[in-house]
Amino acid sequence: MKEYHDRLIKMLMEKNGQLSYEQARTWVELLWDDFETTYAKAGWEYKGSEMAEQIVTQWISNYGDKLHEFVATNPKYKKFLTQ
Repeated sequence: MKEYHDRLIKMLMEKNGQLSYEQARTWVELLWDDFETTYAKAGWEYKGSEMAEQIVTQWISNYGDKLHEFVATNPKYKKFLTQ
């Protein structure tokens, strides 16, 4: 799983220069966990890390450049994402 996360962290940092490595890593972990949790709650069979990577890649492509703005509107995540 480390290889997946490493690729996603690199992708996110390229997409959003506002994030430090640690913040990008935290975002990747949060997005990954959110996907897996939502997928499981929906009752769908887990399709593996490749599927999770594909979805998180899509989210990074669509929203990665704005993720640093998320903390301002959602203080619940501030403790995870502040340096």
